[in-house]
Amino acid sequence: MAENTDDRRPYRTIDRVRAADQILEDLRDRILRGEFAHGSRFPAERDLAEQFGVSPATVREAVRALAAMGLVRVRHGSGSFVTGRSETLIAMLMASAIQLEGSPATDVMDILGVLYSHAAGLAAREATDEEIISLREAAERLAELDDLDQAMKNLQRFLRQLATLSHNTLLAAMCTSLNEIQVELAIELSDRQLLPLREVAAALYPDRIAVVEALESRDVDRAVLAARAYHDHALELITSSPTARSIGLSDPSYTRVISSLMSTKLTSLTRDPPLHGSASALS
Repeated sequence: MAENTDDRRPYRTIDRVRAADQILEDLRDRILRGEFAHGSRFPAERDLAEQFGVSPATVREAVRALAAMGLVRVRHGSGSFVTGRSETLIAMLMASAIQLEGSPATDVMDILGVLYSHAAGLAAREATDEEIISLREAAERLAELDDLDQAMKNLQRFLRQLATLSHNTLLAAMCTSLNEIQVELAIELSDRQLLPLREVAAALYPDRIAVVEALESRDVDRAVLAARAYHDHALELITSSPTARSIGLSDPSYTRVISSLMSTKLTSLTRDPPLHGSASALS
């Protein structure tokens, strides 16, 4: 095996009987440990083949598996890049579980309500004054909606910021994954029309401000209740659209909508996950 010339730990000795599996395990461990930073260029297959003492084809098999896991992104002609982030991995796991179980909208939205209530309670204690000011600004941007796509981004930005203010990265990642589903569900059930979405956003404006004010007061219990009230009101409005009224909340039609959204999300995560340094639509 070739000499390791950098400061990283040596590459493991490979048993050729199941070389690709062992290489996959080793590289996955390195990514999850942060040895290969998110957004960085992944080592070339020929270099990895030399390090492990195997053929490039064996390494290629392992890299393809890493790509399927969402840990690397293969860009033909440009090489591979590390895309391992907790948010991406959690999103993939949750999306897969929702599809596998055929989870109805009621289950998905109920979990989201619990998570955001807890996040708001933590934020009331942990968020800085500057972060709460930024959250208020995000809430104010939702007072007027003139463009459907921008409205969706602003709403996701507000929810992302609220989750981030908990200063619990795992909780924030889970909230972010599910809030994208809720926002997409709202868009789908409004028949992708700006007017009904604007009406929903306007009706929820006092609820968003109530959450911000609870955080400003540093009242944990008030923040938990305000976040839950906001979530419940949002769900009520989302499911009161003409499209939504034509089916029941636990109807299989909702499950199909959720499954379709999850399928789209899984595809986007595995094909084109955001890279370090690139502009995120929700940043």
